[in-house]
Amino acid sequence: MANFQMINFTHSYSQLPNRFYQKVMPTPSSDPTLILKNDELLHELQVDLSELSDKEIAQIFSGNKLAETCVPIALAYAGHQFGHFTPKLGDGRAILLGEVIDTKGRTRDIQLKGAGRTEFSRQGDGRAALGPVIREYIVSEAMNSLGIPTTRSLAMVLTGDRVYRERDMPGAILTRVAGSHIRTGTFEYFAFRKDWEAVKILANYVIDRHYPSARNASNPYLELLEAAVKAHAHLVAQWMLVGFIHGVMNTDNMAISGETIDYGPCAFMDFYDPNMVFSSIDHQGRYAFSNQPAIAQWNLGMLATCLLPFVDVNEMKAKDLAKEVIHSFGEAFRSHWLAGMRKKLGLDNSRSNDFSLIEALLNLMHKDRADYTLAFRCLANCHDDNSDLTDLYHLFPSKSEVDMWIKSWRSRLRQNENPQTDVKLSIQRANPAVIPRNHQIERLINAAIEEGDFNPMNQLIGALSNPYENPSKTTQAYMLPPGPDEQVVETFCGT
Repeated sequence: MANFQMINFTHSYSQLPNRFYQKVMPTPSSDPTLILKNDELLHELQVDLSELSDKEIAQIFSGNKLAETCVPIALAYAGHQFGHFTPKLGDGRAILLGEVIDTKGRTRDIQLKGAGRTEFSRQGDGRAALGPVIREYIVSEAMNSLGIPTTRSLAMVLTGDRVYRERDMPGAILTRVAGSHIRTGTFEYFAFRKDWEAVKILANYVIDRHYPSARNASNPYLELLEAAVKAHAHLVAQWMLVGFIHGVMNTDNMAISGETIDYGPCAFMDFYDPNMVFSSIDHQGRYAFSNQPAIAQWNLGMLATCLLPFVDVNEMKAKDLAKEVIHSFGEAFRSHWLAGMRKKLGLDNSRSNDFSLIEALLNLMHKDRADYTLAFRCLANCHDDNSDLTDLYHLFPSKSEVDMWIKSWRSRLRQNENPQTDVKLSIQRANPAVIPRNHQIERLINAAIEEGDFNPMNQLIGALSNPYENPSKTTQAYMLPPGPDEQVVETFCGT
């Protein structure tokens, strides 16, 4: 049987000119210990570790023992951070081991996050603390289970070394899997240097790897921009539908593939507030929940600026063409969001007053501080005229206004194209019962750090693996919102 060391990594990205990356070896970990490996994802990547012990697996996922075919590299990129441009960022604590072909024929990156210093580390130690590694593992895998495009988590190891953030903490490494780790900021890195040869090489690489249909378009680079716009409009709509807040939507944290990447100070809303901010570094609310579509569009505008020389030789014409594509983001996002919201309400067709119905519910949720996830899930038991609304009333103090909205919604349901549709099942399939709630994540991170107890983490991961199913008795507790003394009001970046 093959094992990880015998996997034949490919290295298409490191075949690009050497200014795209730095060749670098992971910093050795003193005593790596396996916390968790993702067996489902290992199978998907066609990686068989069945003949290896946990100790051997920990050596691999710490970077201490590399496959002969590994060519470890740190990627170069720049980025707009909170609107301000930084010309050199790059992988300061992440090292790409190589690429593999998964069971669906897709090329996937395998990267160690927290594997030590690179030339892009600046003043950082290149390491990761256990808490942020646990958070990214849990949330990225939860996003995958929710059906949202995302990077994946393959393994977690303790390094046996300490790292220093706001306090002394256990060091850890996350093995991350992605369609690629190319970002909007990767294009910005070369455009800032007016290295247009590199921008074109990168654009061609992205087309071949992610958007091959653009290759045969009359204007491949405009088609690339349009494909990225469509991918991100869909992605951010999916975020909004489940109440996810990325927290730090800098251009260096936006994957060109349209995957969710870099789970730093991310969070899911409990009670609905369109202005919700969790990130401790987002002092002005730039990346608040409701701002996410506009920020994604702004980031895509930065990508468009990098591609202008290849869209058309006439600069003004290039700008006009790119602007038209960027402006299409709003309609694409709205279309995805409305379609998703209709599903969340059990509607199987479109009516002109649907937005007003949705907006009325969201306004009521905001006013009453209703739990975003539970309010939608609860509707599955409220669609019938004889339904018991007790659970819904528990979420909404404004009972008379709830009654008025329910009446309008039931009237709208009667306009469904297929009246035989099981509305309850439809709503449940569109609204998760379980999300990775912030207070639960904080609790299990504390258990892991303070007590070395990873059982709470494993239990939550299990509960999140089927978020749309009715929870069993053992997992019902994960549906509960935080109590008054459990609310998490601030989340932190892992650097």
